[in-house]
Amino acid sequence: MAGVGDAAASGEGGGGGADGQERDGRGEAEQPGGGGGHGPPPAPQHTETLGFYESDRRRERRRGRADLSLLRFLSAELTRGYFLEHNEAKYTERRERVYTCMRIPRELEKLMFFGIFLCLDAFLYVFTLLPLRVFLALFRLLTLPCYGLRDRRVLQPAQVCDILKGVILVVCYFMMHYVDYSMMYHLIRGQSVIKLYIIYNMLEVADRLFSSFGQDILDALYWTATEPKERKRAHIGVIPHFFMAVLYVFLHAILIMVQATTLNVAFNSHNKSLLTIMMSNNFVEIKGSVFKKFEKNNLFQMSNSDIKERFTNYVLLLIVCLRNMEQFSWNPDHFWVLFPDVCMVIASEIAVDIVKHAFITKFNDITADVYSEYRASLAFDLVSSRQKNAYTDYSDSVARRMGFIPLPLAVLLIRVVTSSIKVQGILSYACVILFYFGLITLKILNSIVLLGKSCQYVKDAKMEEKLFNPPPASMPGKPGSKSQNKCKSSQGLSTEENLSASVTSQPVHQKESVIPLLVTSNSDQFLTTPDGDEKDITQENSELKHRSSKKDLLEIDRFTICGNRID
Repeated sequence: MAGVGDAAASGEGGGGGADGQERDGRGEAEQPGGGGGHGPPPAPQHTETLGFYESDRRRERRRGRADLSLLRFLSAELTRGYFLEHNEAKYTERRERVYTCMRIPRELEKLMFFGIFLCLDAFLYVFTLLPLRVFLALFRLLTLPCYGLRDRRVLQPAQVCDILKGVILVVCYFMMHYVDYSMMYHLIRGQSVIKLYIIYNMLEVADRLFSSFGQDILDALYWTATEPKERKRAHIGVIPHFFMAVLYVFLHAILIMVQATTLNVAFNSHNKSLLTIMMSNNFVEIKGSVFKKFEKNNLFQMSNSDIKERFTNYVLLLIVCLRNMEQFSWNPDHFWVLFPDVCMVIASEIAVDIVKHAFITKFNDITADVYSEYRASLAFDLVSSRQKNAYTDYSDSVARRMGFIPLPLAVLLIRVVTSSIKVQGILSYACVILFYFGLITLKILNSIVLLGKSCQYVKDAKMEEKLFNPPPASMPGKPGSKSQNKCKSSQGLSTEENLSASVTSQPVHQKESVIPLLVTSNSDQFLTTPDGDEKDITQENSELKHRSSKKDLLEIDRFTICGNRID
């Protein structure tokens, strides 16, 4: 029995061993590298692998923490690299903007220099050639019986306008004698600094409003006096227009006198606080202009406004110097006392204009070459006004383009000069006559140089062909104040060419088989510069590109305040 039990036990043990071997064989077969078992790997081996990875990560973490130090951070900041060539287009554009800002002062001052001499030419015309033209017109009026009735017109339209200008100047000059400059000076000097600062700002706004409405009044007078009339009774309408023009010139002259008096008070104040506040007012203008949307047409208006403002300031400084020199018996030493303040005012005006235009062109992506186009447009006004059959006088063209009306400023300057300088004796009258001939010489030389430069600018801009196009016939009895830009294009001429013609001061019509519409006047046309969507025009002018949209900008008002139009 014992043997049998042992045998059974040994058999069971052997069987167990066989079963164990079979289980080991299945376990090996079920290993991942085995013959195709699908069970998961044994848990102990997987745990060991994860533990190994976890310990490796911990070691890496400890090593990374050990490497984090202030010295390594500074080393990384000092040695890290970056490559600008990966964004080449961006940095090239930024560099071009810098170059544009560096070119703005030179290009802007070229335009300002040319525009100031244009204003000087129109201003000298009032003192030099206008009296001679008035004399010739009056001489023709007095000698009318010698001419007979060969001509229906008693006087030519230009002569009528000259006589009206001369009469307005004389009447307003005598009216200005009733305005006491000394009383106005002491009245303004008695006010506080803050009140004077507010008054000066109000005067600047009023000056722009007067200029805007004043040129319309003068144009209405000239047209009412020269338009063809069927009945003689219709000429009575000139009288109310004449009184309105006289009232406007008188009030505008008083306004400019108050500006000059306020500036004089600022110069004579002991602490110069008012002068400093008035100059700081120019920098406030930057805030009101730089961060607004501008197009080339609006920037052209602002440039013309700045030209007019700078020239007016020069005349106001001249008036202040004359009044101060008179009070100090024309002592030359006092002039050198005023000279630093004069230079400070001029320098602040120039600096403000440069900063303002530089940032406007930067924010609106306008190139510096646009000022050459503006200069060419002003030059075209000058050249076209010298033609034989020009629509208007050049001084009126400058007034419409820049908002500069020389009549009120001329009245004030004559009033100040005659009250500051006493003419007594034959020698004094001889000096006045020589001075007058000197002004005429200066006017003629200035006109010749400006005309030569203008022809050069027009030729460089390839606008000379427009000068020789004959103007279309206008409707009788109707002023050509506004143009209709709906002419049909033919013979390869596109609508954009009609818009490009508005850069001129002379109306231009289509060349072949195009019926001219209502004539555009010299003053109601506006610069259209290349911008926006550009198209090729004709085979002849294929290199020129003009604006193809926003026709309403062609009829924009010349006297929009600083051209601050927001679209």
